Amino acid sequence: MVEHYEHQFISFINAEMEQDLAHDVNHVLRVVKTAKSLCEIEGAKLEVVLPAAYLHDCFSFPKNHPDRARSSFFASQKALDFLAAINYPSEYHSDIGHAIIAHSYSAKVHPQTIEAQIVQDADRLDALGAIGIARCLQVSTGLGVGLYDPEDPFCDVRAPNDRVNTVDHFYTKLLNIAETMNTKSAKEEADKRTAFMKQYLAQLGAEI
Repeated sequence: MVEHYEHQFISFINAEMEQDLAHDVNHVLRVVKTAKSLCEIEGAKLEVVLPAAYLHDCFSFPKNHPDRARSSFFASQKALDFLAAINYPSEYHSDIGHAIIAHSYSAKVHPQTIEAQIVQDADRLDALGAIGIARCLQVSTGLGVGLYDPEDPFCDVRAPNDRVNTVDHFYTKLLNIAETMNTKSAKEEADKRTAFMKQYLAQLGAEI
């Protein structure tokens, strides 16, 4: 049933999503693909997972906005208004809204359902691996952040500051994401992607 709404979800995000280089429609489609796979493995409700995955970034403050941590709350309300307008079954609205709010890393809301756990895991997996490195570079470039500290590139003797150095973001967030995964299958994939990111840092170190 829910698949019948997919074209409406896609049309909505194409029209309404405030896209940036790292949070575009391709990001959404990757999250949806991962969420579908996790949903099947975990036996969760696709009626909740699919719309939440499609709509999780339908509203977003800029990365350096003071209310950035509240983005998912605004996205949740915007998504629920849209779902009501297209007569999406109301019995799923509450869980969809919660899953959208809880997906956000900065919102610090614990996912209370398996569906919310899946959407959070799917979104966080997209911050890891090859695509995670590319997105990190995109965001940092957009914010005018440098690549690394020449005196201590990998934060061996200083506290990381990802507002100044892109590589520092690996140590403030990215290398820790695997430990936040909720589902076993997502944790296994996160560990693989994290290992790749550590290889990238090792190669970067050899080159600089």
